[in-house]
Amino acid sequence: MAALKRIALFLLIFSSFWATIVFAGELSVRDEINQLKKRITVLEKKVLDQDEYIATQNSTVQVQQQKITEYESRLAQFEEHLHRMPGTPRQLTEGLELGAGATFIVQGTNNVNYGGDGQTQKKDRTDGSYSADITLAKEFQEVDGRAFLHLEAGQGAGLEDNLTLYSNVNRDAGDSEAKIEVTELWYEQNLFKDKAALTFGKLDPTAYFDQNEVANDETTQFLGRIFRNSPTAEFPDNNAGIRLAYLPFEWLELGYGIFNAKGSWEKIGDSLFNIGQVSLRTNFLHLPGHYRFYGWTNNADHTKWLDTEKTKEAAYGFGLSFDQKANASVTLFARYGWQNPKVYNPELTTAAGGYAYSLEQSWSAGFQVEGRPWGRENDVFAFAVGQVMPSDDYKEAGNLLAKTEGHLEAYYRIHVNDHLSISPDFQYIWNPFGKDVVGDTSPIFVGGMRAQVDF
Repeated sequence: MAALKRIALFLLIFSSFWATIVFAGELSVRDEINQLKKRITVLEKKVLDQDEYIATQNSTVQVQQQKITEYESRLAQFEEHLHRMPGTPRQLTEGLELGAGATFIVQGTNNVNYGGDGQTQKKDRTDGSYSADITLAKEFQEVDGRAFLHLEAGQGAGLEDNLTLYSNVNRDAGDSEAKIEVTELWYEQNLFKDKAALTFGKLDPTAYFDQNEVANDETTQFLGRIFRNSPTAEFPDNNAGIRLAYLPFEWLELGYGIFNAKGSWEKIGDSLFNIGQVSLRTNFLHLPGHYRFYGWTNNADHTKWLDTEKTKEAAYGFGLSFDQKANASVTLFARYGWQNPKVYNPELTTAAGGYAYSLEQSWSAGFQVEGRPWGRENDVFAFAVGQVMPSDDYKEAGNLLAKTEGHLEAYYRIHVNDHLSISPDFQYIWNPFGKDVVGDTSPIFVGGMRAQVDF
């Protein structure tokens, strides 16, 4: 009996010990499960927080990318109008840019067809000129506006005051005396979410109309005036003006400008130059091109050739300017212009001799080749040919030959470094001034050298 009691007591103690171990194990597992649940809850919260953070960051990035895209689009659409912004502008502070450059030109000719004393003198001559440009541009991002100041200094008429031509040979030439002037000073406001831009102040009309990617800048491209802009478009000098651009689509721009047609700021509403232009941006076979069509009127006083008592006539005309990439290195261009042949502006005369004349048509065409094929990717070779046709009424009124004047120009721009380029330039003119310079009708050859310095 005592033995049975001992056995029962042993079983009871063993059962209690085993139950304690099992129960303790269950408690430990439950604790671990509860701890795991808490950790999972914490991790789930962290994941949710991380997802929310990533979503916020993605949204921020998308907004920033949209702003960058809109800004780049605005720059692509409107900064092409910043004519002759020398060098690579340096950012002084946020939104403030400073640019500076200088152009030096030396030209010589075998045939000076105007001696400066009223007598024709056929002889060789070499002349020079220089110009310096300082630009200051400020971007007002908070209001989507921009201000621009262009100061220009220069000296030297080059060969232009010794050649009698319908279209002369050095678009960068100035006066014989040194001078400094404000060439451009304007404010531009973007409107309707960058669909439009309004610009006003002292403007250069050729910065917004009759542009061309490869024939629109005498400091780095063609020097001859016929290739810089159409000689048959009676653009006024830089003056008071308003320009409005509207971009309904990325490939279409509509432009309109009103400018004072005379050099003075007095009575700026009496004589106006109005111009409208349609510009098409194309991308044929992923090659960019620009096709511009424009029409203009100039209500400054013009005189009729065949009725000189009519001195209050207006001039008008139209033109086109095309440029198209042919491949990665070659760009083609073409221009054409026509104006009213029955009238002339007595204030517009030749640089040499002061002869009054008027043109009826002009055309030019050519190409630019970047130097990649011969291992000089920053060099440029360009060639152009064109003709200037005087009006029949001008010919009849003066009983003149008034033949078509032809121009040919070629240059090679050598990239010396990021601050200096040198361009040998050659021009050939046949039928100068329509062969109406007394005693001198032979062709004119002009050879020159241009150095462009960008600060």
